[in-house]
Amino acid sequence: MQLRYNFRVYPEPAQRRALARAFGCARVVFNDGLRARQEAHAAGLPYIKDTDLQKQVITAAKGTGERVWLAEVSSVVLVQSLRDLHTAYRNFFASVTGKRKGPKVASPRFKSKRDNRQSIRLTANGFCLRGDGTLYVAKVGDLRVRWSRPLPATPTSVTLTLDAGGRYFASFVIQTDASEMLPETTGMVGVDLGLTHFAVLSDGRKVASPRLFRRAEKKLRKAQQNLARKTRGSNNRKKAVVQVARAHARTADARRDFHHKLSTTIIRENQAVHVEDLAVKGLARTRLAKSVHDAGWSAFVGMLEYKATRYGRTFTRVDRFFPSSQLCSACGVKDGPKPLGVREWTCQACGTVHDRDVNAARNIRTEGSKVAAGQAET
Repeated sequence: MQLRYNFRVYPEPAQRRALARAFGCARVVFNDGLRARQEAHAAGLPYIKDTDLQKQVITAAKGTGERVWLAEVSSVVLVQSLRDLHTAYRNFFASVTGKRKGPKVASPRFKSKRDNRQSIRLTANGFCLRGDGTLYVAKVGDLRVRWSRPLPATPTSVTLTLDAGGRYFASFVIQTDASEMLPETTGMVGVDLGLTHFAVLSDGRKVASPRLFRRAEKKLRKAQQNLARKTRGSNNRKKAVVQVARAHARTADARRDFHHKLSTTIIRENQAVHVEDLAVKGLARTRLAKSVHDAGWSAFVGMLEYKATRYGRTFTRVDRFFPSSQLCSACGVKDGPKPLGVREWTCQACGTVHDRDVNAARNIRTEGSKVAAGQAET
């Protein structure tokens, strides 16, 4: 499987200018290619092939006075930008024809230089890792990287990104094998996700919700008020925009760190992990929207899924319509729906007193094991 390793990069002023040129050239090539295909479609002409489009917007464009500056950046950056356009079109066509599952994919859109995030992608012939720990990028130079951990293999590509907070990152794509399989265990756990407690495990453990956005709201409010007072187009407003972006980035980084640590702990301790498939999009349209987005359930479940695949664990999603809060985990009798305010209840059949969330996690564990074995009824 392929994994991404993300590291912070600290370019020098001259390297920042070179990266800015690369970001801009990649954006122009993408937009030129998209415009050429839209004009061909409007004129009733056939779809322009990938190779013909590359000759038109890169090779031929470098010889014109309007696009001669494309030669200032690595050709790998330009080719990869055009490949991103090809991928966007293929995903769009696959979505329209029904070959691609999931939400509908819109047609490609033009990129703006005012986007909060700029990025370029390079394959192995456009970068290399030096022996002194720097990252060489063609026509940019040796970038200083803060290595938080060693790469397990030679990367096949790298994506350089500038976020809204002015931070640079290098994201390496690594091809991994089955050598990272964890030793087998006998543990099996069901995970019930919530807001009061971020996660309740079937063994009775409860993980408190960090409420990172709620805790940072005061600082965010001050930063946004400071931004609102600045004159549009002024340098002070640009600085205030960066401060707001950095405040949001700190919250997002802390949430991601929390998700990684908890998901890694659960995967290491258990051979099988079962989670309820929540309708996050629907819950995000209710009065609990801010708390739902703050929890980040989808990102956490995604981490559990890919880490289970990577380390040889079993991961199962239990159907969202499974009545995990209505069943008695002791005798299996369905006791009926209960308001959210009811946190403990007694089974009318066997008399067992249940903690609502722990009982739901145990039912998710039982149902998940049936789903994994292909014996689920719901």
